[in-house]
Amino acid sequence: MERKAVELTKELMRFKSMHSRPEEIEACLEHIRGYLQEWGVENETIVHNGVHSLLALPKPGYAPVLLMTHVDVVDGEDRLFEPIEENGRLYGRGSIDDKYAVAVSLLLLRAHLTELEQEGGSFKDLPFGLLITGDEEVGGINGAGQALKHCRTDFCLALDGGGPRQIVIKEKGILRLKLVARGKAAHGARPWLGENAIERLMADVEAIKPFFPVQTGDPEHWHRTMNLGRISGGKAVNQVPDRAEAIFDIRYTEDDDLDRLVAELKEAVQGELSVESREPMFSSGESPYLDRLLKLVPPDVRTGVEHGASDIRYFAEKGVPGVVWGADGEMSAHSVDEHLVVSSLQPFFDHLDAFLRQCRA
Repeated sequence: MERKAVELTKELMRFKSMHSRPEEIEACLEHIRGYLQEWGVENETIVHNGVHSLLALPKPGYAPVLLMTHVDVVDGEDRLFEPIEENGRLYGRGSIDDKYAVAVSLLLLRAHLTELEQEGGSFKDLPFGLLITGDEEVGGINGAGQALKHCRTDFCLALDGGGPRQIVIKEKGILRLKLVARGKAAHGARPWLGENAIERLMADVEAIKPFFPVQTGDPEHWHRTMNLGRISGGKAVNQVPDRAEAIFDIRYTEDDDLDRLVAELKEAVQGELSVESREPMFSSGESPYLDRLLKLVPPDVRTGVEHGASDIRYFAEKGVPGVVWGADGEMSAHSVDEHLVVSSLQPFFDHLDAFLRQCRA
């Protein structure tokens, strides 16, 4: 299976499926759809606000278990879309995030379908279906966020994170804040006649920092964090700026009272602070499927938490239990040396295969 998964991943990686190239996202999904049609697998394309996703369910509107992956990727240079296999790693955009997982889910479906057909069964007898979305990298609201309007499931496996030794059962939530500072414009040669909005903004940023614990490299820490992700201000270098803006990416935990936090931050700054978006946390919930999965994996595979967020939060928000799990990418997602550790593919496939076989029993 390993070689088949690698070669199929390479096929998918060659699609420049960035959000700056929406036609490539659609072409990649259509390529996948071709495989499903060839195998006689019923599927449908969901389109919401121009975002395409692919759904293959064994029963009308229902799959006991749903394998969720995505084909969209973050932007990258053209060279990153030509896969390179070297030193046991597959390099290129989408290798670990998340096209290897699309390939694995397709090969699992094909393998189980072949066995069922040999036993006189069909796709309708499968205990799992596929959801392949096209907007995970930009929030997922039009893909996974819409999925439960088209299907029901008892357990969602998001193959988009975690690793060979960690099954993620909890992820932080996301809070995006905008801070606007205002000043008074003046000529840059006479700054005493103006009020510099950038300087006011910088003072407000310093006032916000104490609300967040020191961010260490300890992977076990579990508290809210803040990243100043974007800052802008000024129109000309010889003008005192009268407006400046900052966007904060805050990741929060179950220990945070967001309404209270936002209120306290507003009190601490001089500028105008507003909530841009607020996304829920993910917590796996209890499920016999999770119990079954944990009994099948090796003893060194543990459950854990993740500081990032994935599309599974939309399922958790609706009360659907699930987990996030994946192969090994050595923390390289989104980087110029993004890669998949090829040797992690077979064990990952085998564990999923065993889990799905038990679901068929």
